[in-house]
Amino acid sequence: DGVYQLAPRMADSFAAAAMMAGHPNETRPDGLRNLPFALYMGGKDGAFNRNEIARQWKTTLADLAAKDAGGYPHEVTIFEENGHWMERKDAVAVPWMAKHTRNLRPTRIVWLQDDVTSTRFYWMGNPEPKGGQRVVATRSGQEIRIEESTDVAKLVIWLDDELVDLDKPVRVLQGERVLFEGRVPRTIGALAESLAARGDPSAAFPASVVVELGQKSRD
Repeated sequence: DGVYQLAPRMADSFAAAAMMAGHPNETRPDGLRNLPFALYMGGKDGAFNRNEIARQWKTTLADLAAKDAGGYPHEVTIFEENGHWMERKDAVAVPWMAKHTRNLRPTRIVWLQDDVTSTRFYWMGNPEPKGGQRVVATRSGQEIRIEESTDVAKLVIWLDDELVDLDKPVRVLQGERVLFEGRVPRTIGALAESLAARGDPSAAFPASVVVELGQKSRD
């Protein structure tokens, strides 16, 4: 159950995740856009409707991947002859996960706040998180584009020279509106703040820009 809950919420913490014989409760898979996610379930595991929900997630993940090129890498196997105990067949998840490497700087982010919220997801920050907020953002070259936002007033865009060329101007857009345009300086303060937030050197960024959003938008 915990993997269903934690993987979308903390996708930037992992290289891959695998769920075996659990139940998602209210959680949704939106945040799995950049996290390889494996799901294994016994076809006869009918308690709490686990088997049918797993089949629904299999369809949902396939639909999300089909609509978002390069997104939602997944592996879903229903062992139809098994119940809750899969006779260790789900052990195939370990070599499957081992093939993957954590990607902290994806070109596209889908961030849905769960009932347990977070102020950071990949290279985006939200200083006022609340459940149900949703942001979709992409980066290409020197441009960051907020493609979708729901009930979000402000975002922090964390940057480094792997994401953009910090010696050149950066643009942040929401629809046709330019939220920011200009050089973003590297500072020891930004580096220290981003490192302190996670204690993860790989997730430390030397530059950031804060942008004000329209509360609801769709590009």
